[in-house]
Amino acid sequence: YFEKFSQNVHKVTGQMKQDFVSIRTNRITPAILERVRVVAYGAEMPINQLATVAAVNASTLEIKPWDPKVANDIEKAIQKSDIGVSPTNDGIVLRLAFPSLTEDRRKNYTKIAKKHAEEARVKIRNARREAQDEAINNPLKDKKITEDEKFRRQHELDALTNKYIGDIDSLLASKEKEIFEI
Repeated sequence: YFEKFSQNVHKVTGQMKQDFVSIRTNRITPAILERVRVVAYGAEMPINQLATVAAVNASTLEIKPWDPKVANDIEKAIQKSDIGVSPTNDGIVLRLAFPSLTEDRRKNYTKIAKKHAEEARVKIRNARREAQDEAINNPLKDKKITEDEKFRRQHELDALTNKYIGDIDSLLASKEKEIFEI
């Protein structure tokens, strides 16, 4: 009776992990470009469908378009994005050199991570409320479950909710640690 709740929570957790991937840390990964969409060939598509993206070192990404004609389109998309770095384009390869993070930037990224975590917690609480109505309150009203069963289900739902909120908190703690790692 809590399958739908668990599915909703897994979606929320997955979305939060995706949001965390886009938050920059000291190690640059190609995943930071996942949200950047390029308008090329009359459609909007992710960079990884137009080019190979690789980390050259801890602070530089290299983007090699399969078709050199889209290099300028990729460059424009990166400049419009919220990444905060302008690419150098030699017509064949684009390079993104990320400066090391300042203390203020790290604090700002931590705030963003906390915001994503809080949004996830709110979504989990909303999913909990729905599950409570579907599996506890409505069946009790319709006399399909007893008071004892209500308390047992309530205890189970609370335990699941606490576990999932704990998972969110541990993901946040590891992301904060990653952000402040030098």
